[in-house]
Amino acid sequence: MLFPSMLRTSGDWFADFEQLHDRLDELLGGRSGISSIRAVGRAGAFPALNVGTSTEAVEIYAFAPGIDPNSIDVSVEKGLLAISGERQAQDGKTGSGKDSEERTAYANERFTGRFRRVVALSEDADPGRVEATYRNGVLKIVVPKHESSKPRQIQVSSGS
Repeated sequence: MLFPSMLRTSGDWFADFEQLHDRLDELLGGRSGISSIRAVGRAGAFPALNVGTSTEAVEIYAFAPGIDPNSIDVSVEKGLLAISGERQAQDGKTGSGKDSEERTAYANERFTGRFRRVVALSEDADPGRVEATYRNGVLKIVVPKHESSKPRQIQVSSGS
């Protein structure tokens, strides 16, 4: 008889393979440090993102504390907004297991190293007017919408 866990599948093979990939990542020591467009919504992707829209703009908040704002690169190409950069370890190095010559870290849950996140912009977003600000560990990116896509009130006149 088969084990019950072998009989259960979600029916979504991509999700099953994604889960297998995540389990292997955990087993083999974590992520490579570079995220992709498929990382949106994945646990452990850095930086964590909140993406929202209003009638005026698309707003993206990237939660990236402890990063030098000069090391963050925000770019837009072909409708894709990319956020990339590098987070240094507290000793100034990237991702080493040693804190110093005398100490070895047994648990290091703070992400260090290179990162990249990509977000697809809606067609009504205007990539020519992107604004990015970094404050208190949060990178706020505002992509205004084209004027033609914003709702507007139309005055109705009488026919006479």
